[in-house]
Amino acid sequence: MPVPVDGRPQPPVALLRGNRSFRTYWAGEAVSLAGSSLHAVALPVLAIEMLHASPGQVAVLAFLATLPAFFLALPAGVICDRHPKKTIMVVTDLAAAVMVAVVPVCWAIGALSVPVLYVMVLLLGALTVLHQAAAIAIVPELVDPALLPTANSRVSAALSVSNSAGAHAGTLVIAVAGSVATLLLDCLSYLLSAWCAARIRLAPNKRVPPAARRAMTAEIREGLAFVMRHPLLRPLVLALSVMGYGFGIISTYWAYYLLVRLDAGSTGLGLVMGAAGAGGLLGSVAASRLVRRFGPGRVIVAGFLAYPVTYMPVLVAGPGPVWLGVLVVCEAVQMTAVAAAGSTQRSVRQQVCPPHMQARAQQTSLWLNLGLRPFAALSAGAIAAVFGVWAVLAAGTALLFVPVVLLCSPAVRRRLTALPAAPASPLGQIEDRPPACRKREDRAR
Repeated sequence: MPVPVDGRPQPPVALLRGNRSFRTYWAGEAVSLAGSSLHAVALPVLAIEMLHASPGQVAVLAFLATLPAFFLALPAGVICDRHPKKTIMVVTDLAAAVMVAVVPVCWAIGALSVPVLYVMVLLLGALTVLHQAAAIAIVPELVDPALLPTANSRVSAALSVSNSAGAHAGTLVIAVAGSVATLLLDCLSYLLSAWCAARIRLAPNKRVPPAARRAMTAEIREGLAFVMRHPLLRPLVLALSVMGYGFGIISTYWAYYLLVRLDAGSTGLGLVMGAAGAGGLLGSVAASRLVRRFGPGRVIVAGFLAYPVTYMPVLVAGPGPVWLGVLVVCEAVQMTAVAAAGSTQRSVRQQVCPPHMQARAQQTSLWLNLGLRPFAALSAGAIAAVFGVWAVLAAGTALLFVPVVLLCSPAVRRRLTALPAAPASPLGQIEDRPPACRKREDRAR
């Protein structure tokens, strides 16, 4: 941890740079997301162009990829509140590397098919749910509560850079070596992420002893009740749920629409996804500054509003470089606002949750957001079967305006004029930093 110079306190960013465990965590998650961005480009190209997947098979692939969030998000919260999050991150990264490696192996022996992709995305989705539960909930154990907004902003910025770099690298590798080789790079990224997670150093936390633990269903209900009874978390989570459903409808055929209807090709798909990463970087870096100037409420509402507004141009877009450029700009603008809003709402949630509830509150929010996406994928498939793919995108875009209305209520605006103070935990405050480091952080604040 850096020492103040001439008695002057250091800014939060400098304090985070001196936190070795946070830097290691930050690097590992960035590498992992870069790899995920590689296969996010490679998988639809592999399914559509190499295996000639039909629209129905694309919908099933999207359904299976999101299904684990519905069944596992809430149990994952209990598991991460009970067990060391660092261990969970290492184990899930190693298992994910094995899952991704299955596709190149099947390709090498001539056994690759759409059903193989079904199995891979289903198992990889389950591992991702558990890993993300631990990875998000561990941040309050790495930094002081007062540094959470800056820490979340820096994490989001790193992930945005990784997303953009991974999307562009995926496009390049697909063009040069093919989509199967791209998945091998994704496998390597999981191994590097596991190595980084293993190097995180945390002081022992005060956990609930095994004898005092209740049934998993009881702890899940406790997490659900905490979120749904909280006057600030409830409207945020409901808005995220509706947004997740609308986004799930759109994302089912987003890549298909770009590749088939707009004839963007793998290069165009990579450019759009890369623009999302660049916009996410800008929004993440600016998040804390925007919150200080406009307040968390306005930042969050602007992010939710950007979703439907920037999806509207695709409804009138056609093939060609001009429209592709428009979609790239829209994606960048969308993710600028969304990244700022996402970082802000995560800080709000982490501030109002006591340490022993962090993972369960996070996973309740995730379950109500991502858990609905399998049904969104099924809805998208049904709409496409009757009205076509364009109608799917139109319906999802219209639905995305609903969360903006939910968050514009006077009660929510009053509670989001400033970031709330963090509550104390009934298990005792977790102290993961040496006393000297905590003293320097106190002086910085």
